[in-house]
Amino acid sequence: MARSASRYGSGHRPVARMMKKFWWWTWRILLALFVFMLLYQAWIAAHVWWWVGHNPHSSAFMADRLEVMQGKNPDAELQHQWVPYRKISNNLKRALIASEDAKFVDHEGFDWEGIQKAYEKNLKKGKIVAGGSTISQQLAKNLFLSTKRTPWRKGEEVIITVMLEHMMEKERIFEIYLNVIEWGNGVFGAEAAARHYYRVSAAQLSSAQAAKLAAMVPNPRYYDKHREARGLLRKTDIILARMDDVEIP
Repeated sequence: MARSASRYGSGHRPVARMMKKFWWWTWRILLALFVFMLLYQAWIAAHVWWWVGHNPHSSAFMADRLEVMQGKNPDAELQHQWVPYRKISNNLKRALIASEDAKFVDHEGFDWEGIQKAYEKNLKKGKIVAGGSTISQQLAKNLFLSTKRTPWRKGEEVIITVMLEHMMEKERIFEIYLNVIEWGNGVFGAEAAARHYYRVSAAQLSSAQAAKLAAMVPNPRYYDKHREARGLLRKTDIILARMDDVEIP
């Protein structure tokens, strides 16, 4: 019996060693991932801090679009020109806030009421038809996140949004947003959009022009090709009606 017990025990020792080794490697991998995430967040925070006083030359979304465009035409280039906040028409500022984020100057990055309404609307329709993202959230995605949907993308968006709101004034967040959002196939920023659609500078945009540009933001490449789409014109009229009630930073 003793010999049998010895054989039984010795048979389990290799299994125990394997399990110990497994958990040892598991914890090392988890620790490495945790350290990597901390370093990545620090890298993002450093960029946000730098952009408080310096203008970003590009964004993750711009890089993605340029890669797609150059895959079809190696000589393709983006239309983009940075302009300071004061040289962008207040009409466009009011139109974008009226269209995208009516509570922009008051919230701290998230419009919880808007998120709840979007959730209820999507639930009722059985598909995603409304987003509820604020201007700060949209900027977080544009600057740092690729267009690929991953399980952790939304969580990363939240973290970056908090960084933006805590490190930047509302005016600076809005200034960067105005200069990096997409407005057509390869068209990025207010200045490029104004010249692409109306052949004027961003400072010269009228109320009607600004309202139409704001209406294009949710689907800019489609509206670049369908500039008189019924839905676009209807939304333009709605934005125009709301613009006078908007507060801008």
